[in-house]
Amino acid sequence: MKPEEKVFKILSVDGGGIKGLYSASILKRLEVKFNCQTSDHFDMICGTSTGGLIALALAAKIPAKEICNFYEEKGELIFPKHPVKNIPFIGKIDIGFLKQIGRGGKYKQEGLKKSLIEIFGDLKIGDSNNLLCIPSYSVTEAKPKVFKYDHTEGDLSRDNGALMSDIALATSAAPTYFPMAELEYYNNEQFIDGGVWANNPTLVGLLEALNNFVGTNKSYNKISILSLSSLSITGGNPVGLKNERSFKDWGSDLFETSMNGQSYFTDFFLKKVTEISDTNIDYLRIPSVSISKDQESLIQLDVANKEAYDLMKIKAEEQSLVFEKDQKIKELFTTPKTYIINHG
Repeated sequence: MKPEEKVFKILSVDGGGIKGLYSASILKRLEVKFNCQTSDHFDMICGTSTGGLIALALAAKIPAKEICNFYEEKGELIFPKHPVKNIPFIGKIDIGFLKQIGRGGKYKQEGLKKSLIEIFGDLKIGDSNNLLCIPSYSVTEAKPKVFKYDHTEGDLSRDNGALMSDIALATSAAPTYFPMAELEYYNNEQFIDGGVWANNPTLVGLLEALNNFVGTNKSYNKISILSLSSLSITGGNPVGLKNERSFKDWGSDLFETSMNGQSYFTDFFLKKVTEISDTNIDYLRIPSVSISKDQESLIQLDVANKEAYDLMKIKAEEQSLVFEKDQKIKELFTTPKTYIINHG
């Protein structure tokens, strides 16, 4: 006789800057389709960088529709457009890029910090309605950091008192784009974007589940994972590019290439693990849709304008129409989570 199936459900959301609007728009459509709130259907929510913002907001019971509104209303405050100037002996160049390569970062932190405080207020990790895994990287300790809801299984007691706005700042502090996040709650420890090591945080969630919740002598015997990609440049490049490339030549491609490569490998790894693991792991990833060369200039992590928003929403609608028909998606968004957090 087979043991009763007890499923631990994980939602994982990739990083990608303002492209979080794409991910949030997919979740918005799924919430409307199944008349639900995402928080009620996943035991754990993982997110890196902008995906961390989404994960925290979902765990705070903020509907995906409001998260979409956040991106459209605050995007240009977080990523203000810089003027283009004609520099002698160089030519026309974006002033923001000059700041990025030589003046302490492309953007100030104030717009992002103010926007995060507006959406999260004084909510703390301990107010979460879901288990959380939010990757960052501690420059102070020179090692990865995962902010978590302090569940009793792992005997944690470190993060529940931290403000959600601070954690969102720490996971989103992309090097050369924003200053490092210095958090008073952690004795002024300095953090940068979790995308430097876990832009796709699915593996982080899987390991947390296997370590504490799923397996022999644990409460669950199956894992069901929905991994949500950000939009990424999918067209590749021609051969014959300049071989010797400085930071000026790489530009935003340097950070984005690293994030895309890590996300791709994690997806590949998860597909292989599901084939060989003794634990029953059901894995589904909603990938990026194709981006044409003409669209690439709008699909960047810091391009925040109406044209970019409209394109991201179109792409999200296109992908949602495909995946909302998937039986696995239906099961995920119509069956309730079973790990219940009691704040009382």
